[in-house]
Amino acid sequence: MKPGVDILKPLVIRAAGATDVGCVRERNEDACLVDSEDGLFVVADGMGGHRGGDRAAQMAATVLPDIIRRLMAGLPVPRSSDDPAMSTLLAEALQELGHHIRKAGADRPEYKDMGVAVVAALLTGHCAHFAHMGDSRAYLLRDGELTQLTEDHSIVALLVRNGDITPQEAKDHPARGRLSRFVGMEADVPAATESIGLQAGDRLLLCTDGLWGMLTADQLRTILAEDKGPEITCQHLLAAGKQAGGQDNLTAVVMDAEEMP
Repeated sequence: MKPGVDILKPLVIRAAGATDVGCVRERNEDACLVDSEDGLFVVADGMGGHRGGDRAAQMAATVLPDIIRRLMAGLPVPRSSDDPAMSTLLAEALQELGHHIRKAGADRPEYKDMGVAVVAALLTGHCAHFAHMGDSRAYLLRDGELTQLTEDHSIVALLVRNGDITPQEAKDHPARGRLSRFVGMEADVPAATESIGLQAGDRLLLCTDGLWGMLTADQLRTILAEDKGPEITCQHLLAAGKQAGGQDNLTAVVMDAEEMP
């Protein structure tokens, strides 16, 4: 059941994001965007040889917002904040970003075969709309309960869903890290979308696998449930991920829905 919507209390969104290279990698191929004014939030995890990964991630953080704003400008006005067209718009934007990434890879040898796992959130009124490709995730913390809103597009996740391997076996599976869907892949595979209602007190998390892969769901929930603001919470999340090993780049964006003063 999707979270409900309280239409009587206007909401304000307070948000922050942070990214870290981690303890093992030489460069950071993650990126994030926090635009509270437009209600747009993006977490990206790039991949590709040479400097393709960080280039793809930066394109997700810089090119994708422009695409989304242009597509939104073409929507009829007035429009409802819970209009399912919002999540469809995000999916269309990810597809267009994929075209830009493929073109950049074709034009520059150092960017060949680059791609990026992306989770994007658009918060409008009392609704949160999501689109994602890859294994970057979105979570909702409500009343102390943590819910994963996205489903990983990866080989091991598919094997787990099919019952071929257990979640424990997935942690060390040879296919770990291989994506079944990502932005920039040759085929125009659609992004997955989701829309939920927001309530005052909700906390949303977008993060790369470098974070959720280091911390259990209980550890994520404990840190998110601390009475700290989004900026401090992001820092605590990254610090915990690094303390757990920091095997990959780590990125988090935290968004709090609060009653308007």
